Amino acid sequence: MSVEKITRMANDIAKFMESKPHDEGVTLLAAHINDFWDPRMRRQLFELVDAGGAGFRPLVLDAAKSIRRPAAEAA
Repeated sequence: MSVEKITRMANDIAKFMESKPHDEGVTLLAAHINDFWDPRMRRQLFELVDAGGAGFRPLVLDAAKSIRRPAAEAA
């Protein structure tokens, strides 16, 4: 999946969750990604977050601490 699509999808979820109190939004955003994103998508998300998180809304970066990090792909 493209960098732009992963970023847009995460930011779209974050925009919705920003209507909630901050801590609740962080929890719900992380839960949504954990429940509905497959490991490949979460791996791409973490590649972008680990590279500095450019383009992500702050709530995505806050939620990243609670998102399950998938195991590294076997080479």
